[in-house]
Amino acid sequence: MLETTFSIVKPDATKRNLIGKIVSRFEEEGLCVRAMKMKQLSAQEAEGFYAEHRERPFFKDLVNFMTSGPVVLMALQGEGAVLRNREIMGATNPADAAEGTLRKLYAESIEANSVHGSDSAESAARELAYFFSGIELYNN
Repeated sequence: MLETTFSIVKPDATKRNLIGKIVSRFEEEGLCVRAMKMKQLSAQEAEGFYAEHRERPFFKDLVNFMTSGPVVLMALQGEGAVLRNREIMGATNPADAAEGTLRKLYAESIEANSVHGSDSAESAARELAYFFSGIELYNN
C-alpha cells in the first residue's frame, strides 16, 4: 500500500554533512521525497513534537539535543513507507541496529542516532501535520 511517512535527519547528522547520504539511501531503497525542509527547531517546537515523552527523565535532554542544530524534515512516500523507513533506519540503539542500516552506519549514540522515523501510520499523519501544511506535500 502506498503510504507517506515522516522522517528527520537529526542535528548530529546535519553537523557531519550526512544529509545527502541519508536522503540518497531513502531514495535508493524506493522511498520518494514528497516534501523537505531544513529548520532550526525552537524549544517550543521540540517540546510540542515530543510531548508524549514529557514525563520521561530524558525529555529535557531530548529537547536540548533536537534544538542543538538544524534538522531536515521530510515526507517520504512509497509502498509500505512507514515500515520501510524503519527498516532502513535500523534499531534506535545503534549497537542493536542491523549492519548497513543508517543508525549502524552513522549514529553516534542511542541519543544522537542521526534519524527519526514515524512508528505507525497514525504517528506519521500527526508528525507530518505538525511540520508541513497540506499544500507543501507533493504526490505522484
